[in-house]
Amino acid sequence: MIPTTNLDLFAGIPVTDYAVALSWYQRLLGEAPAFYPNDREAVWELAPHRYMYIVLRPEHAGYAVHLSFVDDLDALVAQIADRGLDPAERETYSNGTRKITYRDPDGNEIAFGGAPLEPA
Repeated sequence: MIPTTNLDLFAGIPVTDYAVALSWYQRLLGEAPAFYPNDREAVWELAPHRYMYIVLRPEHAGYAVHLSFVDDLDALVAQIADRGLDPAERETYSNGTRKITYRDPDGNEIAFGGAPLEPA
């Protein structure tokens, strides 16, 4: 473990086309970036001190793999669908944990996980 009481996490996603990626991630995340450090990066705050950012780095694009575990996976997937994006994959593991994966135009994988559904 990192010996600190203050830690901000920035998860980077290299992209080939900044404008296309900016539009796609705004639809995925449902809002404009929290800030723009420069003309090659855009940063979203997903939760306090937890950030996801895109960065124009064509030579590295397409290899990012990120997973965020959320409280209400079904609601999030419905909201993203309302913004015009559909999952590339839907998985349910043997313990019932669910994972929904989206792929940006470069092939980067952005996934959301959720706890098993309660029995009906």
